[in-house]
Amino acid sequence: MRVSLTRDARPQAMTLLVAATISVLLWFIPYAEFIAYPFRIFVTFIHEGGHAIAALLTGNSVQSLSVATNASGETYTTQGGLISQIAVSSAGYLGSMAFGALLLVLIRKSVAARIVLLGSGALVLGLTTIYGLFKPLYSGTSWSGIPFTLLAGSLIGAGLILIARFASARVASFFVSFLAVQCVLNALFDLKTVFFLSSPFAPSVPTDAVNMASATGIPALFWAVIWIGLALGILWFAMRLYVAGRDKGFQPDLPFEETTTL
Repeated sequence: MRVSLTRDARPQAMTLLVAATISVLLWFIPYAEFIAYPFRIFVTFIHEGGHAIAALLTGNSVQSLSVATNASGETYTTQGGLISQIAVSSAGYLGSMAFGALLLVLIRKSVAARIVLLGSGALVLGLTTIYGLFKPLYSGTSWSGIPFTLLAGSLIGAGLILIARFASARVASFFVSFLAVQCVLNALFDLKTVFFLSSPFAPSVPTDAVNMASATGIPALFWAVIWIGLALGILWFAMRLYVAGRDKGFQPDLPFEETTTL
């Protein structure tokens, strides 16, 4: 079935295209990784938050959540049954993709960008304080990850809230699009890495796919392929919703306006 871009989606599609272009350019500009670094850490919080939320939804508890300076992360949960382990292990990469897709749909469906940024900031602050600070202190697990997790989570969460509060509507809208692109691209990039690390000829590196292999006895490569397929499916579904027309008028806080010459 052919998918066409509706007229009212074009301004937001332009915003998304600009955000994607900037994101890609940051990979090739020397030292630009310093600019992209906070966004990479943000995606790591979303990834680890996916593990934590999946654990809670399957009746387990979360002992700690930490983010490292190299943008890797760890989430320790109680181990439930096989279904629970599959859900928790899958929720990292798929959670990042789903969160990015959700941001795209929310901004497309006229949900105010400020509200999206406030919710994202509150989510990061909640993960940081509850599972990055209080739970590790209470459970007595390793405290080595607390300082950076607390610093990064506090700065990112507060930053998102400040942008929502003080930035113009156009800047807030663009920022949501940029966060969505970062979540989507980083999820795909991480899944590509997991795919190659899951090869029988790759060095032994602990990954979510390896955890799945240990829990199910099915090779890690199989799970990497399944996750890539599901992630692409989530992205395809979100883009279908993104380009579809809607009955409401143009979103008022778009950073680009379309004009028609008569």
